[in-house]
Order: sequence, then C-alpha cells, then structure tokens
Amino acid sequence: MGDWDMQTGTGIRFEWGSAGAGRLAREAACLVTVDVLSFSTTVSVAVEKGIRVLPFGWPGGPATEAEQISATEAAEAYARQWDARLAAHRTTVTPSNPWSLSPAHLRAAPFVARLVLPSPNGAAIAAAAPSGMQVVAACLRNITAVSRWLTSHGYGTPEHPVAVIAAGERWPDGSLRPALEDLLGAGYLICDLHSQGRGPLSTEAAAAMASYESTADIVHAVATSASGRRLAAMGFVADVAIATEDDVCALVPVRDGDGAFAPG
Repeated sequence: MGDWDMQTGTGIRFEWGSAGAGRLAREAACLVTVDVLSFSTTVSVAVEKGIRVLPFGWPGGPATEAEQISATEAAEAYARQWDARLAAHRTTVTPSNPWSLSPAHLRAAPFVARLVLPSPNGAAIAAAAPSGMQVVAACLRNITAVSRWLTSHGYGTPEHPVAVIAAGERWPDGSLRPALEDLLGAGYLICDLHSQGRGPLSTEAAAAMASYESTADIVHAVATSASGRRLAAMGFVADVAIATEDDVCALVPVRDGDGAFAPG
C-alpha cells in the first residue's frame, strides 16, 4: 500500500480526527490539533491564566452507563495522579467545580495550577499522540503565535513536516463529523505557514487553505456553522464569541514532558 496515507514528501500536511492524526504522526515531526469549538480555544484561555492543561480522551458517541462510569473513574484517577482539578461538563459546573470545556467558564473560573480537560476530539488527539512528539494546540485566537513558533523551531519542511489536524466533532453514533470551524482554523494556520515560505503543501493542506481563503467572514461562518448553532442553542453563545476572537493570544500551548499543555 505504500505511504499514500501520510502525504509523504510535503512539509505541511492536513488530516481529520484521531485516526488521521495517528496516520500522519508516523512520519510528522510535530502535530497541531485544531479544535476551535472548543478544546484548543479553552486551552489557549487556560494557558493565558497560567493553568497547565492535561488533555484526557473522552468517549465519543453513545456509551453505556457502565462505560460512562468507567471513563469518569479513569479521569478522576488521572487528576489525582497529577494533583489536578478535573473539569466538569459544560452543563454540570458548580460553584465548587467551575472549570469546564467552556472557554467562558474557564475565563471566569479561579486559577488552578493543573486542570484535567476531557474531550472526545481535540483532547483525545493530544492525549494519544506519541510521547516524544511535539504537540501544539491551535485555534483562531493564536494562529500567528503558533505559526511563528512552528517556523522558529524548523517545522513545516519535508525534512521536519508538520501535521495539522482538524479535530472535528462526533455524530450521535460516535463517528467523525467534519466540522467547518476546524477546517477554517486549520486552513488559517496553513495559510500563515505557507506565507512564511513553509511547504510544500500536500493536496489536502492546499484544499484546507483554499477553504479558509475563500471564506469572506470567518466569524459569521463559525457562528452559523452546525457546531456554532449547537452551542448557541445550549446557551453558550459566549463560547462562540471567545472562539472567534481573531489572533489575540500570543502564547503557544505546547505539550510538555508531563503531557500537559503549557506555554511553549
């Protein structure tokens, strides 16, 4: 079968979800997870507050009660291992546990040194990446900072390729739902890297960049996307607003030796 699935010979590569990340990670020097609504955005807000974020892969799609209990117990044990707080679900925050995947919740919550942040998409990709690989969390808020960090570290060439992964969302059956906001975020980053002379682009990366370049109003596109409308219907319009803050964060969340995102 060869290397058809790894976009070999290019400096900037693009794929979707955990499966795509697993494929490209076999040859990439650095992996960037793009989960605009909301893991990567929430990580950027956390890093601004000085919080180290430990990603934790959460089951996506349907799960039995026993599976949910098992996942919760595993997350709690992981938090205890690192003396960290465990983030709640957006809809179950309490005064004693105000931290969640919601960037608005996290922006308002008090400081903690370490936070375990579960998610079935961006967090799952980061948590599953090989331990020796550089992993970066990118979103619309920190594109320039991430792009400059990658180029300053020599990534984005055929010798040191970067894999840009659009995390996507999940359909009710647990399968990957390609998400517009992640395609646009990935395309934005790829565009910036390309403008700095990185590449060449794989065909997939070029298509993602073209999607970004042909979208006149990114804020409107994200807000009216399926994911944006879903969060708005749940009462989390503020999360969408934070996620569409354009290039306001100068910090780059990079996974460290403990598996936590901290400023790179």
